Amino acid sequence: MEYDARGLASAADGTKLFYGARGDGEPLVLLDGIGCDGWAWNHIQPHLSQRWRVLHLHYRGHGRSGTPIDSAARDIATVADDVLRVLEAASAERNVLMAHSMGTQVALEVYRKAPERVRAMVLVCGSYGRITHTFHGNDLLHRALPRLIEQVQRNRGIARALWGRLPPALSYRVAGWLGEIDGPSMDPDDFRQYVEHLSDIDLDLYLGMLQHAGAHSAEDMLPTVQVPVLVIAAERDTFTPVDVVRELAEHIPGAEYEELAGASHAAPVERATEINARVDAFLAQLEG
Repeated sequence: MEYDARGLASAADGTKLFYGARGDGEPLVLLDGIGCDGWAWNHIQPHLSQRWRVLHLHYRGHGRSGTPIDSAARDIATVADDVLRVLEAASAERNVLMAHSMGTQVALEVYRKAPERVRAMVLVCGSYGRITHTFHGNDLLHRALPRLIEQVQRNRGIARALWGRLPPALSYRVAGWLGEIDGPSMDPDDFRQYVEHLSDIDLDLYLGMLQHAGAHSAEDMLPTVQVPVLVIAAERDTFTPVDVVRELAEHIPGAEYEELAGASHAAPVERATEINARVDAFLAQLEG
């Protein structure tokens, strides 16, 4: 992603947090899913930055941000606090939060902690929590994850070697065969960037964050949300099934709901043009 300006903020534990900004105007913050540092916004950030000051941060242990100083601090509440510290460093007072996947949970926790800092939210292919309980429509990942973490800890060298050698071309083909992405709608270069970002992240950190995201829930505070919210679901999303995303929208008073036919969890790169148009219409209401 291209930025006009870059900066660093300090987390509560001292971890350095990278952020970039592009464009002028009121602040709009992009929040990634786990294991990502911007690939989902490749075709959205340039469009939004024509009218907004688009801020994008790298989560702790992701991209250009530092390795967490407190290795145990990898839960959603900690990441939300990191976001608030970046907003403070960037002098971003009232923000539109646009989130993808796990970023939805982060956005909701930011609102819980500091509702006065949130002007509106756009939540794409995300849930209010317990994501490992609904992955592919069941709780298999939730049940298997502790065993997987145990095996990784026992075989760190092998696990990390394999994790760091994910072949992007093969991963792209397999994801297409399995229906995890809409291959014809996705540029292979976008998927390559995702795989490369993912393989750069410490495996222990990734699995730990995933486990914390699976235990987290913001369901209790959804009825208290008092800002405009647009929820976007993808019909063929296997990571966050459409029923889960629809339920999120139903629990937020006045939330708008949009469902993208035929799209997968990678909808922000597959259907960027549609999402940009829908978000433009939603955000125009804030300016009216």
